[in-house]
Amino acid sequence: MISPRGRRLAIDVGSVRIGVAVCDPDGILATPVETVRRAKDGSDIARIVEIVDEYEVIGIVVGLPRTLANTEGRAVKVARGFARALDTQVRDRDAGRDAPIEFYDERLTTVTATTALRASGVKAKDARAVVDQAAAVAILQGWLDAHR
Repeated sequence: MISPRGRRLAIDVGSVRIGVAVCDPDGILATPVETVRRAKDGSDIARIVEIVDEYEVIGIVVGLPRTLANTEGRAVKVARGFARALDTQVRDRDAGRDAPIEFYDERLTTVTATTALRASGVKAKDARAVVDQAAAVAILQGWLDAHR
């Protein structure tokens, strides 16, 4: 069991959508929650803060999309910037608990999620709606397995 006990939330930050997943309080299994549309007005961050409160999340894992050469490109800068903005909003809310943010290497999670969805019979057009959630599940499950 991961200590301390409680739900963790993972996000896969994309340029158009954000996949969100959460685990059970014992930190065993990650499950998809929803896909949040990116927004310039901050409503995407506000929605994730709502999810943090709804699930009583004690920690947030943000996927860090490093390149295969283990370098940080534009996508990493976007993910880090999003995480900073999310951290500010999570800390500023009046929920009485903190949910610190950690980063986790997410190389190939979207590719893995897309492949798994296709293998299970989900058509490419339909997969777009859930591939980001599946990537967030892969991020969180990888983090959970690494912390056991």
